[in-house]
Amino acid sequence: MKASVDKSGCISCGLCVTTCPEVFRIGSDGMAEAYAEVTPALEDSAQEARDSCPVSVISIDD
Repeated sequence: MKASVDKSGCISCGLCVTTCPEVFRIGSDGMAEAYAEVTPALEDSAQEARDSCPVSVISIDD
């Protein structure tokens, strides 16, 4: 699975990084980014990060 962040709406709150640091990080531009694949072991925490995003800019696709 692949996660992505729509940086145009990201507010850099860091919640996704806190929830699933194995997939999300704050990039050099100060915005969140997905830097790793969502493995089956990380699926729950990645989905929690997506669902918790206050501006709903995270998507996860097969």
